Amino acid sequence: MKELEFKFYHLPDVSLHVATAGEAAGETIVMLHGFPEYWYGWHKQLSFFASHGYHVVAPDQRGYNLSSKPQAVEEYTLEKLAGDIIRLISQLGKEKVVLLGHDWGGIVGWVIGMYYPHLLQKLILLNIPHPAVMLNHLKTNPRQMLRSWYAALFQVPAVPEKAARLLDFRPLEKAMTGTAKPGTFSKEDMAAYKEAWQQQGALTSMINWYRAFKYTELSLNKNVEVPTLMIWGKKDTAPGAEMAEPSIARCPNGKLIFLDDATHWLHHEQPDRVNEEILAFLRNK
Repeated sequence: MKELEFKFYHLPDVSLHVATAGEAAGETIVMLHGFPEYWYGWHKQLSFFASHGYHVVAPDQRGYNLSSKPQAVEEYTLEKLAGDIIRLISQLGKEKVVLLGHDWGGIVGWVIGMYYPHLLQKLILLNIPHPAVMLNHLKTNPRQMLRSWYAALFQVPAVPEKAARLLDFRPLEKAMTGTAKPGTFSKEDMAAYKEAWQQQGALTSMINWYRAFKYTELSLNKNVEVPTLMIWGKKDTAPGAEMAEPSIARCPNGKLIFLDDATHWLHHEQPDRVNEEILAFLRNK
């Protein structure tokens, strides 16, 4: 990834550390990572899309790695998280971008698709359901309630992050390596993630995304009209695959692709397949 560049974008209330690749004049893809990753979660996509002429921008989102880490839980509502990306797009100087999101980054993507469609050429989502579909399943689907047990644990103040530090971050490492196909994450990968988790205040800020969700006042029941691609690894142990089709049904211009042998970490496990599917979607005008 020798062509990567790093910079900070200074927004009104936070600064975002961003990895970029490709020529700035190209069509821009903004890549939004989920929990517990950071820009590095896209390291198998950055060079690929830069080599195909795209300008790729992968921020550490608010609270992660080298980006700002406000202390208050209320600083991590969806309004705040989406607002960061809206302001980042403005600073990039592009009228429209392609938005690619995984996990929590995908939730931010859904919100921007609902409320700021004029800023998006296309929306791409990896293993993250429409928020209204997710909320419905969390209320009515016992299996999904069980799958999401960790989100309830994260509501406890201070304890999860203290436990993670006490155990040398093994719970976070296990959350990735234990739910991915064997060999997906190398020792070098996990060392890079551990360095990000060790940043001052990062663990609490990362978990505050979960704690702040209840403070979000946005309606999350809107459809998304922009062309949308959803790619879903069917062996995900967190969000169940039964939520994929109801989610893409909320997108009148949506397309769903299932990867039968991929997990939640599909862009790490099958980067060639995921990259080619995204590229084909982008080139289909």
